[in-house]
Amino acid sequence: MAGRSSFGFMGRFGRSADLRAFDKGLRRCDVHPAQVVDGVKLAAVRLVQKHGNADSLPERAYEDAAALVAFTVLGEGRMAELLGQGLAGTLAARVERAADYPDGLDAELILLALHAGLVAPHVADAFGLAIDEA
Repeated sequence: MAGRSSFGFMGRFGRSADLRAFDKGLRRCDVHPAQVVDGVKLAAVRLVQKHGNADSLPERAYEDAAALVAFTVLGEGRMAELLGQGLAGTLAARVERAADYPDGLDAELILLALHAGLVAPHVADAFGLAIDEA
């Protein structure tokens, strides 16, 4: 799935495979891709590529990143209803661990979601997520 990420052009060229995989991950979590602006999706895809081997990233890497972004939008309860308590718990643990690894992919995805205004207030409160206004 390496290559240039693209949104397509005037309906003639399709979205790149990495962006389609990210959208698929959002849909799997009951977040319509239109709820997340394309700029945020592109930034998230680039973060996944930065932290992985961009030449051989599987579709699943983008879907997992989308699931974390969706978790910040929906919260643990709704994710448990959709995907089961096990996966929701795994995503919650990823959010909790992100503070310990501020340069990690999960921390950067959460920060991106915070800056984009995607994080639900109840999720921000539950996990102590905030942007430092320094």
